Amino acid sequence: MRDPGLPSLDQLRVFIAVIDHGGFAHAARALHRTQSVISYTIANLEEQLNIALIDRGRRKVTLTEAGKALLADARAVSARVDGMRARAKALGSGLEAEVCLVVDVMFPMCRLVMLLESFQREYPTVALRLHTEALGGVAQMVLDGRCQLGISGMPVHLPDHIERQLAGHVTMMPVCAPSHPLAVIDGIIPAATLREHLQLVVTDRSPLTAGQDFGVRGLRDWRLADLHSKHALLRGGLGWGSMPEAMIAEDLANGRLVRLRVQDGDALQYPLFVIHRADDQLGPAGRWLKDQFLELDYSLPHGAY
Repeated sequence: MRDPGLPSLDQLRVFIAVIDHGGFAHAARALHRTQSVISYTIANLEEQLNIALIDRGRRKVTLTEAGKALLADARAVSARVDGMRARAKALGSGLEAEVCLVVDVMFPMCRLVMLLESFQREYPTVALRLHTEALGGVAQMVLDGRCQLGISGMPVHLPDHIERQLAGHVTMMPVCAPSHPLAVIDGIIPAATLREHLQLVVTDRSPLTAGQDFGVRGLRDWRLADLHSKHALLRGGLGWGSMPEAMIAEDLANGRLVRLRVQDGDALQYPLFVIHRADDQLGPAGRWLKDQFLELDYSLPHGAY
């Protein structure tokens, strides 16, 4: 038995049309061809593949078992070619092939998911690379040129060629587990009392803010590499620390964490800035993302995450 030949894209699309339109005559009308041309194309495709695709012993167009399996392949090939053409058209018009975005770990994930869903609908051909970093890590990735766009938290000293715009704020709350000694203190907790207990802090992996402490009040602290580790340790009662309101709303509602009333304020407005390099202009998709972050409503319904 000879090996299958190489079918053309046109043959595959005629095959798909015959099935989707329910017959040779309907496919001929949809493709503006004669029925004899459609029949000839399908026969040629079967000859190329060395296998019957359509059961001609029935009045209604019916796929053979092999035809059912190969129809899925034909659809996949056609879709990939359409995708390639769409991407080529977009690239030819100046649209980026890819956007690299780095977001501060404090950014509310529910808002990010909604925004990126819109991005996917608006720019289906543009690939996205998403990173999450803490503190100066966001600015470092933009500064190094690894990401075109960043959503950065606490302000750090940046060179003049980094543009920065305030986008909004995230509410940070000091919390601990109900089993923690701080949880049973009535009234406002003095700063001296707070300092006596272990504080859980997300560490910075960037040299931009090396040696700087943001919101560290405890005499003893544990430095953690990511926010989710901090969240887990807080719920385990291993210390206290501040967390984004959106991330712990459910824990506060069900009693897994309790909010601390502390002397110098029990909530912090954590700023979020949109940053990018002025000497590396954003493309259409990057500019769209930037505008969406600037227009985003950062106030969250209770319990959203």
